[in-house]
Amino acid sequence: MRIFHYHLVTSRPRAVEARYVGKLGFDLVARYGRIGEETTTFEPGTAWEELDRLGFKLRLTELERGAVNIVVQPGQWRVPRVDHLGLALDDDELEWTLARAAARELHVQEHGGRRTFVATGAGYRLELHPPRDWLDELLAATDELALLELQLRADDPRAKADALADLLGIETAYGAIDVGGTVVRFVDGGPQGRPELLAEQFG
Repeated sequence: MRIFHYHLVTSRPRAVEARYVGKLGFDLVARYGRIGEETTTFEPGTAWEELDRLGFKLRLTELERGAVNIVVQPGQWRVPRVDHLGLALDDDELEWTLARAAARELHVQEHGGRRTFVATGAGYRLELHPPRDWLDELLAATDELALLELQLRADDPRAKADALADLLGIETAYGAIDVGGTVVRFVDGGPQGRPELLAEQFG
């Protein structure tokens, strides 16, 4: 079980994208959106000035480095908030986690058998991925970069942490959960609902 992905929502998607690319060395995978009524994708090489000229409306920006994948989505919050965490699981872990979700009557939404979203009941979701060749290749890149710690600011850190720990069957320690080598740490002073991104540690 590994965290390899997180999905951010912010009113400043270009600035957040620039931070990951310019300061943290992430690669831009693609920008997804619309021009008029048509959905379209732009891979690296097209500047924002050109996209503005074309009337491009951003839906998602995807970024990647090493074993870490990040998606940035336009939204209402200046400070990015986490919509969901993406986990890679083996088949047994996936079946076991979904059984725990069902027992707790949590909302589960499948996307074509490729991934499954589970509501934690604490303002954010988990995106569960079964084994896939592309995911194995991504996770093999931990020597380049891996997510060591994710710090999230929340209104009720203990409730946020307990929801994640309970669903995954992992012990908590002072609002922190170690998920396959990535520590998810919830701290006080954040908003209700989706937690705010406070800090990341890569290694």
